[in-house]
Amino acid sequence: MKGISPWAINALDSFRDKHTEHDQITIQKFSFTIIDTGDSLWVKLKKKNYEPIFFRTCFSPGGNLENLKIRKSTNKIHFTASSAIGDFKIDISFEDAEFPILKYSSSLTLNQAITVPFWPRDILTIGDLLCPEKDMGEIRHSQVGNRTGLLYMDFPERSLRMLYFQNLSSLSPYAEQTGTSLREVVGGDVPEIGLALPPSPIRELAKGTEIQLSDALVCFKEYKKSTDNISRDYLDMLASIYTRFEKPETSYQNWPEILDKGMKDLIESPGCWSQLDGHRYFNAYVSDYETPPEIMVQLAVLLPLVDYVEWSGKSLEVIKTIKEGLPSFYDQKLKTLLRWHPAAESKLKGDEEQKMPMVMDSWYLHHPMLNLSRLAIKGDKVAESLFLDSLGFVIKVAKKFRYDWPVFYKMDTLEIIKAETKPGEGGEKDVPGLYAHVMLQAYELTGNKKYLLEAERAANKLTKIGFKLMYQANNTAFSAGALLRLYKITKKQKYLELSYICLASIFQNVQLWECNYGFGKHFPTFFALFPLTDAPYTAVYEEQEVFCAFHDYLNHAHGVEIPESVRLLCAEYIRFLINRAAYYYPPMLPAEMLSDEVKMGEVDRNLWIALEDLHDGTEQNGTVGQEVYGAGNAFGILPRQYIRIEDESFLIFCDAPMHGIRKSKGKITFSLQGHHSTMARLRITGEVNPKLRFTIVPGKPATVKNKMEDLEYFVAADERITISWKRIG
Repeated sequence: MKGISPWAINALDSFRDKHTEHDQITIQKFSFTIIDTGDSLWVKLKKKNYEPIFFRTCFSPGGNLENLKIRKSTNKIHFTASSAIGDFKIDISFEDAEFPILKYSSSLTLNQAITVPFWPRDILTIGDLLCPEKDMGEIRHSQVGNRTGLLYMDFPERSLRMLYFQNLSSLSPYAEQTGTSLREVVGGDVPEIGLALPPSPIRELAKGTEIQLSDALVCFKEYKKSTDNISRDYLDMLASIYTRFEKPETSYQNWPEILDKGMKDLIESPGCWSQLDGHRYFNAYVSDYETPPEIMVQLAVLLPLVDYVEWSGKSLEVIKTIKEGLPSFYDQKLKTLLRWHPAAESKLKGDEEQKMPMVMDSWYLHHPMLNLSRLAIKGDKVAESLFLDSLGFVIKVAKKFRYDWPVFYKMDTLEIIKAETKPGEGGEKDVPGLYAHVMLQAYELTGNKKYLLEAERAANKLTKIGFKLMYQANNTAFSAGALLRLYKITKKQKYLELSYICLASIFQNVQLWECNYGFGKHFPTFFALFPLTDAPYTAVYEEQEVFCAFHDYLNHAHGVEIPESVRLLCAEYIRFLINRAAYYYPPMLPAEMLSDEVKMGEVDRNLWIALEDLHDGTEQNGTVGQEVYGAGNAFGILPRQYIRIEDESFLIFCDAPMHGIRKSKGKITFSLQGHHSTMARLRITGEVNPKLRFTIVPGKPATVKNKMEDLEYFVAADERITISWKRIG
């Protein structure tokens, strides 16, 4: 066993005989005992004859807890105590649910100003120094950067699985006062794990302030190795915790107005465009003229525009402009699409590994193919030709790498330039799922079963990867949808289970807390998604594509019995993205939180083109650039969350995913695909005729008083909704 800290040694010594036991509660096969060790109040978890696990609910640095008082209610035990530095309030509760739940929180009101040079972690996975090392536990996942403050643990010898969650929203006042960050505050190494408050040896916490020190939820499950399902358990346990802590309020964002502003700037701003060989192409970033046009960028903007046109009934000349330039990316010799425009590859300077002629980033080959296939299925003959003519090369590459793609390779020689993301971690692990998606699109377009066979070959490769499958969030989300479709075609259960592995991997990379400190006070962060497993910021393009992919997943899941946890988490990501995504636009943010130093192009703070990157509250934002290929943000949201009624000037908005829309004269019905435990915002907005009377079921009749006044309701997120209207007077 590795060395442990003096604080842990002191606790272990107290566990032997220097403690007082209070309440003991048994839930299912788990016994919980509250222990006072003088400087800390602990909860001891015991299961059968196995070594216990200890949870520190509060800690008084260097001093004893005095005047301990206990008050009990039906579901909670409330403690108060005093110490040399101030007065503590501790709440501990237990819940007998699908999984046993332990919840504890503590706050401290300071009677003098203090600094915090160190704080010990709040979990010890052993109770005795002689405990065999094999029983200390195995960390499956812990907080990375600003992601959710959680630990996912296995204790194989105890047949125990644990998901520990810290509600870091509650700890934001501590970070604000001390000028610290809540990045990676949950982690550690066994046997000392859990939360450690970030040290603040210089900036003090003021006398008289009440500071939240911990706000934890812990979920337990007994499991057997022979029937282990680590990804399903993660989703189910995370969903169980999710329903038990307070979420931030959302607000309605005027997406039709945001879209109009974004469309104007996208089309009219010179910084969004480059001219090459008689065609106009989108830059990847505003005013980035050094980087050649990319096929991925053109299609990443085109597809959301097509979605918007189909929804709105309008025509956009910009769509024709984009399409005219697409054939230029096709290489007649290689019989495939290239990443960089061939006429401008010489501009590549090699300042990054992939910025060299003929170098392909593995997912970049497949993503444009996926978008071309969508256009082809809609009837676009040019897209169909480009797609079908490139399929042979795509399959050739897959077979060359045996469905295990590296990070970078040469297009002309298939020489591997970079095999792994990091030593021992493999290449782009979710590309087999993205490739399977492309193959399923080819199968749908042609009916040729060889493409279905290719999809299965790639999907089977994912079975060897397991819990940490994600390379890039949007591609992992597309993979989940492809695997669900593959299950529906083949009826093979393993593909459905693989789709859950993809989703579990995505939900390891979200931020389930509100960063209410520093710059983070100016924009919502709850349920933000990070594009890569090690990315230091959230990114608009990946978020928008995951948003669309989750809509597709829930639509394909209609009639399929999927876990409630999957439905809840996907729908809640959608709901909070609609609330958050408006803050990627610079005009929504204070000028001081935007970086003056930009990696790619320039940032125009008045332009309604989204920033690529939003960071922790201690850092400025927009350091990468203003992402033209993130323009799909608004164009993806509007067609999915707003219902347009022919010959009416109002729109129907809902922040839950919708399905089964049925329209008739003066009436519309649709189903919400959210979870019954959450509420959805339903809004009738736009220029509403004041002589209309609306009836909403479930809901109440409502009369519009004037055309500026929207009607808003909140309904269970899994309801079947009927809205009817008629003229009065």
